[in-house]
Formats: sequence, structure tokens, C-alpha cells
Amino acid sequence: MIHPSALVEDGVVVGEGTSVWDAAHLRAGARVGRDCIIGEKTYLAPDVVVADRVKVNASVYLCTGVTLADGVMVGAHTVFTNDRFPRATTPDLTALRPSEADEHTLSTYVGEGASIGSASVIGPGIEIGRFAMVGMGSVVTRSVPAFALVYGNPARRAGWVCRCGEPLAEGRCPACDRRYAVSDDGVEELA
Repeated sequence: MIHPSALVEDGVVVGEGTSVWDAAHLRAGARVGRDCIIGEKTYLAPDVVVADRVKVNASVYLCTGVTLADGVMVGAHTVFTNDRFPRATTPDLTALRPSEADEHTLSTYVGEGASIGSASVIGPGIEIGRFAMVGMGSVVTRSVPAFALVYGNPARRAGWVCRCGEPLAEGRCPACDRRYAVSDDGVEELA
């Protein structure tokens, strides 16, 4: 379902079962998988990749270079960035820099099952690991390990979470009883 007020440019791929809501803008080259939700007033820049079963809530900005893996959730009003040293013009101020991707454009990857809380800002050139959770309003300036819970400005690790989203207690999920090996270096799922 594509809302009549959504702008989906030529060359965009939208998978079966995906909903694109009102006033969303999907630029040429963007690819959205199956069974996704693209919320109202959300912007997908050229060549953004959204895998299957992804929820992108209202008013999210996904810039060129962003890839969201299967099962990712992005909260409303989240902004991704892709240039560490942005400038509007050339150094001599005689011309605007083009908006297209160039040698300054950095990629950001969000791993499967990860969640990003509303109103977060995601810096350029980082990776958010699988099933990680970013708290609302966070400013993410460095990569986030798999299963990490991070929040704040700048975002810092505050613990580890289960696949289901619950904080881990001594390597065990109190909600679903999944077990994990937890160390300072990360989390490993146990069979």
C-alpha cells in the first residue's frame, strides 16, 4: 500500500506487503523489502537499503549510505547523518557542494533486530550491531556492539539486552529465559 500523498520516485523498489504512509518521500534507487512500514513524512535518500520486516516510524530521515537489516525498528523523528565534516559550499565559497554522494559520504549499517529509540541522531560511518537497542533521544557517535543497550549524549553502553528487548540479568533474560554468555567484550547467544 502506497498512500496517494507519498512521493515514490522512478527507480524505487518497494517489496510486497510494505506500506508507505502519507507524505513519505522515497528517492530514486532506494530499496525497501517485504512487509515493511515506512511512516508518514519519512525521507529515504537515494540508494538507501531497507531489508524485510522493518518498521520506520514517522518523520525519520535516512540519508544515502544507510542500510537497515531485517527486523530493524527506527523510532519517530530519528535522523541519520553521513558526512563527518559537512559544508554547504566549496572552500572558496563560490559554489554549492552537490547533494549527491561523494568521497565524503560514509555508510551506516544497522544489524538485524536492532531498535533505535525516537528522536535519536545516528552519526556517520558506524555500525549498530544485531539486536542492539538505542534509547530514545540518544546521540550515537560510535559503533554499538550486538545486544548492547546504549543511551545518552553521547550514547554509552548501559547494559545488554535479549533478542526480545528485555535487559539481561546475569546472562539470562527474565522475560523469555534465553541464555547468553556475557563479557566486557560482548554477548554470545547460548543454545
